[in-house]
Amino acid sequence: MNSEIVIKESINELSEYIGQLVISELSCKSKLNIALSGGSTPLSMFVYLSENFSSKIDWEKINFFWVDERCVPPDDDQSNYKLANDFLFKKVNVPRENIFRIFGENEPYYEAERYSNIIKDNVSYNVDSFSFDIVFLGLGEDGHTASIFPEQISILKSEEICEVAEHPISMQKRITLTGKLINNSRTILFLVTGVSKQKVVSDILSKTGDYSKYPASYINPNIGKLIWLMDKPASAGLDGFNLIQA
Repeated sequence: MNSEIVIKESINELSEYIGQLVISELSCKSKLNIALSGGSTPLSMFVYLSENFSSKIDWEKINFFWVDERCVPPDDDQSNYKLANDFLFKKVNVPRENIFRIFGENEPYYEAERYSNIIKDNVSYNVDSFSFDIVFLGLGEDGHTASIFPEQISILKSEEICEVAEHPISMQKRITLTGKLINNSRTILFLVTGVSKQKVVSDILSKTGDYSKYPASYINPNIGKLIWLMDKPASAGLDGFNLIQA
């Protein structure tokens, strides 16, 4: 696995790293296709980028997609699209035609097919699947990533581009990219913060405990690289690893 572990003091320092990474990627490509995740950690990243990279990043050269979305309307507070729109897109110069949201208000199985076609029409094919330039992933305390939960490992191996997933507790339906598509990305970024993620991070990276039950442990890029971006509380159990620290 072509992977790195990068540790910073805070989410702001992680966001600075991400901003510089995007600038570097744009320096050698005319267009970037980026897939975003939701959650509190990306929210902090969106705020930082909007405040510090509004004029540094050429936002017109980025197409935005989503790793997953809850089956709710775009104005619902649970919507991953709404999160990015409120805290990033409204504050930087992103053309609306560059934003390819998942229609959470649609019938889920229809939407999974529709969004798969959107990706086919707008993302380049590489090796054996379509390939995003950058994919942002989060990590749940149960080891889930995207909307692929421990009880739904089959989604990781699906030949489809998108699948319908179901939250194991709320039973809320979600649209998610599959493991095959995620693993075919050029750069995969796990953005992980907080002491509550420490054990699952340690289990996955050291391949101990119940790591094989965690969907996140199956993220292993085929053609690109995987970068774990963590603050110090999340990385505290990683003694002995080759770490890149601030």
